[in-house]
Amino acid sequence: MNIQKPVPTIYGNWQEKFSAQWSAVIQDLKTGFAEAIEEVLLPESHPVDIPTAFVAKNRAHDLLKQLKEAHGFSFLTDYTASDEGEEKRFHLIIHLMSPQTKARMRLKIRLGENETMSTLIPLWEGANWAEREIFDMFGIRFEGHPDLRRILMDVRWEGHPLRKDYPLRGYQVFLTPEPIDPELFK
Repeated sequence: MNIQKPVPTIYGNWQEKFSAQWSAVIQDLKTGFAEAIEEVLLPESHPVDIPTAFVAKNRAHDLLKQLKEAHGFSFLTDYTASDEGEEKRFHLIIHLMSPQTKARMRLKIRLGENETMSTLIPLWEGANWAEREIFDMFGIRFEGHPDLRRILMDVRWEGHPLRKDYPLRGYQVFLTPEPIDPELFK
């Protein structure tokens, strides 16, 4: 499969349809956030399906707010992470969409082993559960998160299963059910 060859979608040829908007948005971001943008990958020149911008974590909130308010990327379609095994080991991956134009954009934020990221909940309340999942699976902590605790794994689970250093057969057996948190009954 060649990702460079346009694929027909219900929106038509996405590169043709959105390339002018993508260029304008990227140019505006480069003007306002030049020091925060580390790298930009565009579909015309890189094997990506939508524009992908690597953003410095210290200016990520301001840049995301600009994308949301000035460019209409108000829908957080996905928020996840990946363990790349590099010096800046983790990539936070944020997918945004503009409901008006149907244009999409991807932002990545590189984080080191014990680095934290401030929560995106003030911008998108839906980031709450996604950040809990990222914490549970990768161990990335989010400053200012109102309820950062495991969401998928048992509270007794040790480690974070989607890290590359997690053992492939990292079974953990619990002979009793997970204890019920008394706070849930209040």
